[in-house]
Amino acid sequence: MTYCVGIKLNQGLVLLADTRTNAGVDNISRVKKLFTWQVPGERAIAMMTAGNLAITQAVISEINERLDAPNPNEPTIFSAPSMFEVAQVVGDTMRKVQARYGPGLTARNVDSGASILVAGQRVGGVPRLFMVYAAGNFIEATEDSPFFQLGEHKYGKPILDRVINVDTDIQDGVICALLSMDSTLRSNLTVGMPLDLAVMRTNSLMFEQQRRIDADDPRFFAFSEAWSNALKNAFSQMRLMDV
Repeated sequence: MTYCVGIKLNQGLVLLADTRTNAGVDNISRVKKLFTWQVPGERAIAMMTAGNLAITQAVISEINERLDAPNPNEPTIFSAPSMFEVAQVVGDTMRKVQARYGPGLTARNVDSGASILVAGQRVGGVPRLFMVYAAGNFIEATEDSPFFQLGEHKYGKPILDRVINVDTDIQDGVICALLSMDSTLRSNLTVGMPLDLAVMRTNSLMFEQQRRIDADDPRFFAFSEAWSNALKNAFSQMRLMDV
């Protein structure tokens, strides 16, 4: 399984994904699920993937191949004039890949379901965040719903619901995304380290943070322990309440 979270704030975008994939309890491996592209001063784009791994890898590979050998008749994520049209490029590619492999997978009772979070900003526009579905259609994050999740979302959603709004400080958004992931890691073994984090500030048109957080990262371990202790202390305080 997987867990990815994308947050769109007035100050920018926060993206976090785990790297665990499994095809059974004895077949677990690590696979990158967060991908970024940049044209300095012009656009910065990121995608996070979930679902059938063969489908999502094919979509990402086709997107990259179009960049390597552009066809004037086919738009790319670098030629699309807006982030909306970038999402359309991803959706069209998803639909093409599903048409190619979906029927064969279905015939073998294999789920071809997949989804991709598409985030970024183009010069002259604003940061935008989209969720692309297996059918190639998509929805966009709004002021009322400024974050999207993929995969095992239920464990990490409560902290997002309580904290995140479009005016949240971007560093607080990073902290909230990491807490959301930590809660998921604690409660679901199909989500696992290492983690990939990307952060882009509005109008910077570049990712100011792109880093991998490994399982033995001392800062993340201390962060996780501090959150556990804070929850225990908060629970102790609740015992004093008259309910």
